[in-house]
Amino acid sequence: MNNATIIGLFAGLGLVALAIGLGGDASAFLNARAFLIVFGGTLAVTLISFRAVEVRDALRAAGRTLTRTPTNTRSSIEKLIHLAESSRKEGVHTLERRMKEFRSNPFLLRALSLVVDGAAPEDIERLLNTERAAAQDRAAKSSAVLRRAAEIAPAMGLIGTLVGLVQMLSVLDDPAQIGPAMAVALITTFYGAILGNMVLAPLAAKLDRLTQERNVQLAVYSASAAAISRKENPRHLQSLVTAMLPPSEQVNVFS
Repeated sequence: MNNATIIGLFAGLGLVALAIGLGGDASAFLNARAFLIVFGGTLAVTLISFRAVEVRDALRAAGRTLTRTPTNTRSSIEKLIHLAESSRKEGVHTLERRMKEFRSNPFLLRALSLVVDGAAPEDIERLLNTERAAAQDRAAKSSAVLRRAAEIAPAMGLIGTLVGLVQMLSVLDDPAQIGPAMAVALITTFYGAILGNMVLAPLAAKLDRLTQERNVQLAVYSASAAAISRKENPRHLQSLVTAMLPPSEQVNVFS
């Protein structure tokens, strides 16, 4: 689970809720009409901008951003380097015996399966890089949906404000109606700002970040599988992946 994202999201919303609670009656910030205008309107306009399947995928990607467990890249790479060493000495059948260790990593499992099946190193890199590019493209589309929704939400809040002001001006002769109309005018702006700037925009930014990290991981796995297929020196493989990874994830199997 992505603890930083969840902590940040709940901390931000919690501070706003705390400020509301300390200021008086929190029920004043609950308004069904404002909710429909902002949340329903944001979804509707997003559906105008994108296909329904793209919006669905973006919502799923946002959910995975909150629940995704970070991959232990260092551990996988260390195993790959040891596999490269044993495969170079004993042959590719060594990989087949140990592939079950990578069942939790479908991409890496497919990469090693290509090596075991005897695919040429060039074909391995081509196939895996194609899959990596497709995954990156899907993530980029989901991120674009979330960013667009983050732009729409405050705009829907402004529309709700105009609706509330028009309703308020139309009932100036009835003081009992002025309050509810003004509430819609103000609460919709509040909802739009919260949804766009505290939920959707941060999730889009986090999805971009995770996509970049995942792309580097898949590139490392592709290069490693091709290197194992070519029976390259494991020390060369270590140097290769070290150059591709950030300092915090670099490995040093051969001291």
